[in-house]
Amino acid sequence: MKDIMIMNIRKVAFGASVVFFTNFAFAQTLQDGINSLDSDKYAAAKNNFTQMIAKEQSAENYFYLGNTFLKQGEPDYAKASENFNKGLTADSKSYLNKIGLASVKLGKGDKSAIAEIQKIVTDSREKDPEVLFRAAEALTIFEKNNSPDLAIQYLNKAIEKTKKDIPAYYYYTLGDAYRLKRIPGEAMTAYDKALPLAKNKASVYTRMGTLWMAAQQWQQAKQNIDKAIATDQTYAPAYKALAAYDIKYQENAKATQDLLNYTKYADEDPYTQLEIAKLYFTNEDYANSKVVLDKIFDKIDDPIKFKLRAYVNYADGQYAEAKQNIDNFVSKAEKSRVQPADQGLMGLIAAGLAKSETDEAKKTALKAEAQQKIALAKAAKDETLKWDMELAKINGGGASQASADAGPSTPEIEAAKKLVAANPKDSDAIYKLANAYQDAKNWNGAVLTWQKMSNLLPDWAPAYYSQGYSYQQAGNNEAAMISYEKFIATVKPADIEANKQALAYSYFAIAFLEKDKDVAKAKDYVAKSLKLDPSYQDAINLNAELNK
Repeated sequence: MKDIMIMNIRKVAFGASVVFFTNFAFAQTLQDGINSLDSDKYAAAKNNFTQMIAKEQSAENYFYLGNTFLKQGEPDYAKASENFNKGLTADSKSYLNKIGLASVKLGKGDKSAIAEIQKIVTDSREKDPEVLFRAAEALTIFEKNNSPDLAIQYLNKAIEKTKKDIPAYYYYTLGDAYRLKRIPGEAMTAYDKALPLAKNKASVYTRMGTLWMAAQQWQQAKQNIDKAIATDQTYAPAYKALAAYDIKYQENAKATQDLLNYTKYADEDPYTQLEIAKLYFTNEDYANSKVVLDKIFDKIDDPIKFKLRAYVNYADGQYAEAKQNIDNFVSKAEKSRVQPADQGLMGLIAAGLAKSETDEAKKTALKAEAQQKIALAKAAKDETLKWDMELAKINGGGASQASADAGPSTPEIEAAKKLVAANPKDSDAIYKLANAYQDAKNWNGAVLTWQKMSNLLPDWAPAYYSQGYSYQQAGNNEAAMISYEKFIATVKPADIEANKQALAYSYFAIAFLEKDKDVAKAKDYVAKSLKLDPSYQDAINLNAELNK
């Protein structure tokens, strides 16, 4: 899930900074706070900066505390603003705190803040590299509200003014800006320049790793993440990045261990724990996600907690509870934070509620709401969930591990299950298990296992065909059609001959299932079936029926 999830790259990649003071002990305390912030130890960073304020209520100290609330897993704009305003009370000319308040506006989606930041930099006469850096950081920290071109301009000026002893974090943030512009080569060059300057090279390697992940270069990503952990085994963000890698490869057990390590080396800040709950959810570890969320639910004010609980409720089939929580999120969150995925989730929840609704008028209204809100998510090209498939699962009854375990079993199934458990990436074992489930007519087990195969080998078309057949045998025709369509779309031109019979059946099956809803599509698909196999009698009969 994109927004709930993961790997919100900016939390791994977006940078730390330091201002050097003549008082060494004070500077060391500041550096400790910044190191904590860069290591996802937000509670430690807040405590550090709070102690600094207790010693000296300076504008700079209030800025650093406020900035911590901006950079945590979910920004706390109210507390950030409170500290920036205190900083301006201490020094009404503080450019840093003015940038901080503009950052809050930008984070909330007010793009006029970009012009405000420009004016603040102009007013500063661009004399202080730290002001230039913080302006650039503000323009890169938010994934959807940013101005990377302007950030690059300010960072280059900061680097030029510093000339020697350039801080590594100038290059970190320069890499982040190029990353937002989707220019990975320039981003990697900037990270390369940061590497020899960085005291903690794990921070740079992690950034490199997540950049390779964004480019879907998984081998290079893993190599850099491994380097980060080898350099500093206590650097928490590296384990967060590793969890994203293992989630991608369906290595759920490994991802859970990564998250345990992340928890171990980060800290108990509630917002850090919220990030962990999100990652558990992304790993389909709903039980652990719920445990962590329940633990910190009353300790955080951010309404994002209601959205995450709604997803957990939905995954458990608790549609009434899910509706209550997503409604709470929408009513409490700023409008800019309600994403197309949230509309899609509301649509799925409505579909779930419709299944048990006995009042026909209410049932019809819920179904209409489901279609309308899911359409919003699809129109936005949101891929947080597979919307059509999720809806098909609700309408037709989704396959679950519990239903598979309750179905028929055979010695072949049990033997294959052990092979898959021993090596979840063993495609031969998965193939054997899926076929063993089919032989036993355990269609729920077959559906789940073919899904594992397509996750492991997304370009191997037969997995989608077999999943469609299993769904059809289980009586879930909507899910079957979606799987058949995916099979048709995945078959490469060079493989059409080898898959001719399966393609002919897929086109026929979709035509048969659509004949009472979309006659034009049914006619088109049965014609395609017959083109592949002119002797296919069922298709011949259906074609005659549709064209009489």
